[in-house]
Amino acid sequence: MNNLRKTKQKAWVVAVDMGYGHQRAAYPLKHLAYKNEIITVNTYPGIPHQDRRIWKESRKFYEFISGFKKTPLVGKKIFQLYDKLQAIPHFYPRRDLSKSNIQLRQIYRLMEKWDWGKHLITKLAKKPLPMINTFFIPAFMADFFNYPGDIYCVVTDTDISRAWVPEKPSFSRINYLAPNYRVVERLKLYGVQENRIFLSGFPLPMENIGGLKMNVLKKDLAHRIINLDPERKYQNLYDQLIKKYLGVKGLLKKSNHPLTLTFAVGGAGAQRSIGAEIVKSLKDKILAKEIKLILVAGIHNDVNSYFRKAARCCGLGKELGQGIEIIFAPNKDEYFKKFNEALRTTDILWTKPSELSFYCALGLPIVMSPPIGSQEIFNRKWLRTIGAAVNQYQTKYANEWLFDWVNSGWFAEAAMQGFVEAPKFGTFNIEKIIGHEFEKTKEPKMVIQY
Repeated sequence: MNNLRKTKQKAWVVAVDMGYGHQRAAYPLKHLAYKNEIITVNTYPGIPHQDRRIWKESRKFYEFISGFKKTPLVGKKIFQLYDKLQAIPHFYPRRDLSKSNIQLRQIYRLMEKWDWGKHLITKLAKKPLPMINTFFIPAFMADFFNYPGDIYCVVTDTDISRAWVPEKPSFSRINYLAPNYRVVERLKLYGVQENRIFLSGFPLPMENIGGLKMNVLKKDLAHRIINLDPERKYQNLYDQLIKKYLGVKGLLKKSNHPLTLTFAVGGAGAQRSIGAEIVKSLKDKILAKEIKLILVAGIHNDVNSYFRKAARCCGLGKELGQGIEIIFAPNKDEYFKKFNEALRTTDILWTKPSELSFYCALGLPIVMSPPIGSQEIFNRKWLRTIGAAVNQYQTKYANEWLFDWVNSGWFAEAAMQGFVEAPKFGTFNIEKIIGHEFEKTKEPKMVIQY
């Protein structure tokens, strides 16, 4: 169920298979995609061998670095060196940050020397629909090889490095779809023309929202608050606020699901050990039916097996499929569908501050595992600024601090903070923007619904 109106304007929706973030951003835009097909830039049918090889090497390096970080002694040092190359500079003092860097020069050298991406752009140019990219490199390719249609780039973090903007931004035709105000201001510092910046919000799954009236989201959040505030400490203080934003006369006495914690690992399978530690810590709570645990393995069967083994080793083998649920799918489309469905009865989301940071807008309080990379450090800062998340404490004591936060009503407050403060209508706004259904302006403050 998506509840978006049928749109006449179709687009090429282009993502990259590198972790989950860029494909997760594309998934809610599938209804806009020509023939409902999302193009994966590094694996699409007919991709030239040379292009595939370049993408493959990039992905292997990304996954190696993500997993190598936990290697004793040298892992952290190597990762810090890599992360420094793509670090996000301090925002203040405001200054011109449009100068290119080594990462960009390498990308453009590949396009110049090897025609990297030309095959895809030439293919899409035969039907020059608006092109929505959820990763910056295919947007660069479209710009570089003179794609005749409109070019859009969806930003997937709360702040971004210089790598997101082309070498010569003032001459670029790329339009940016910014998820928040900070990205709008950052893009200006990087030299992007103001009339090419749109404050759209991050594209969230509309099946979790239920259209502009947010019928699904409000209903789910109402049940969530019941679980997150069992002693009514938050409700007693903010009863009128809850009624106002959720459009209810009052909350029910009982939720439609048990208190549920969902733990999600990243696309490279990093931090899976945290999931095993959560299982061990919450064992007694799970057996007592005080909490349900959902472990998200994504498309990685090795992570799926790891979680199952962790449950059995703790004596919770019989709880698999009951008190412990594992989300695993053979492909990302099916995984995103299962994950989005599970979020409707999730009360607390435990994950690293990746693109899932934006999902706090669904009224999901977030427990943040350690960030991986500069962009996730900034995502963490954004989440804490709006009051929608908290850093994890020692995992082995989760059975104590997790329930302290529930009983204090803090998680209920964080759920409402995310719902009120974070953008919810990115998917709808992007549909409007690519169809030019807005009042044209030179200002980069195009908010249709935020």
